[in-house]
Amino acid sequence: MIRRIERDRTRFKELVRGKIRGDLKRFVAHGEMLGRKGKDLVSIPLPGLELPHFRFGDNKKEGVGQGDGEPQPGEGQAGDEPGEHLLEVEVPLSELAALLGEELELPRIAPRGRDELIAPAGRYIGIRRTGPESLRHAKRTLRAALKRQIIAGTFDPADPCIVPIRADRHYRSSKSKPAADSSAVVIYMMDVSGSMGKEQKELVRAEAFWIHCWLKSQYQSLETRFIVHDAAAREVDEATFFHLRESGGTKISAAYELCAQLMREKFPPAVWNVYPFHFSDGDNWSGRDTERCVELLKQEILPNANQFAYGQVRSAYGSGQFKKDLDLALVGDVRLVTSEIQDRDGILPSIKAFLGKGR
Repeated sequence: MIRRIERDRTRFKELVRGKIRGDLKRFVAHGEMLGRKGKDLVSIPLPGLELPHFRFGDNKKEGVGQGDGEPQPGEGQAGDEPGEHLLEVEVPLSELAALLGEELELPRIAPRGRDELIAPAGRYIGIRRTGPESLRHAKRTLRAALKRQIIAGTFDPADPCIVPIRADRHYRSSKSKPAADSSAVVIYMMDVSGSMGKEQKELVRAEAFWIHCWLKSQYQSLETRFIVHDAAAREVDEATFFHLRESGGTKISAAYELCAQLMREKFPPAVWNVYPFHFSDGDNWSGRDTERCVELLKQEILPNANQFAYGQVRSAYGSGQFKKDLDLALVGDVRLVTSEIQDRDGILPSIKAFLGKGR
């Protein structure tokens, strides 16, 4: 019975996985369909997928339940079509990342940074002379007591009695050993000036979710930082980043300066794999400020980042000039990747452009 249940459960998981794979484009485009369940799970509504259930025969008795009942009228007209029921399933982020990688044929990332880090081994494989009694190593303790009594001449083979003293006691201890480690930080930057509306921010939020999902599957530890900017830049939390409404002009170099400062002070490239992502509608207040952005990228950000990604979302008020300027000024530099996100259907191609090089 247990084997049969496990077989059915495995089959059901395969059906869920197939359904998600078939509708992946829709889930990517509509990020609001995903509900977070803690740090590592998301809840996804799946229409058209029915759980196994018992089907009962017709009940010939009158009434409902165990006794006579009074039928209650419902609201609206009766219909002859079945309703659509949504089944919410919980899916690990790692599984979503795997599906995304399969769909876009994303290569695995070769992390840079620390090759070795002193980390706990996770097992008590060492021995020391002090410790709690719960970790006392009985065999080693008795062996030390026997050795001491033999040397002192107090051990009688005819009446073997081994009495450990404090000096004989040995204890198990955890032992540290070099272990491979890789850490990454994603620095999201977004233009929140007046030309960036609600729809543009929704595009950014949906794309950022899937980018984070993939990078988290590639690194043992992943941190995120959020920077918003109009004519000035500041670091904010995630909720503020995606819901802040502001107006005013746009000075992109302010965000790049703050990004470079974060990288210098908190995320040095010798330790961290750094992924800056910037989203804007392509407007900047002047060509001189764009020149300053290019300078910051060349001198500080690109040399210390795995890759810099710029995503330009379409806006009725944005000129789209900034992407053209970046592509022209940094042509041939593989550390810079740019993409245009015209609408929700453009999210998957943009993610492919950003993550398809395995940097």
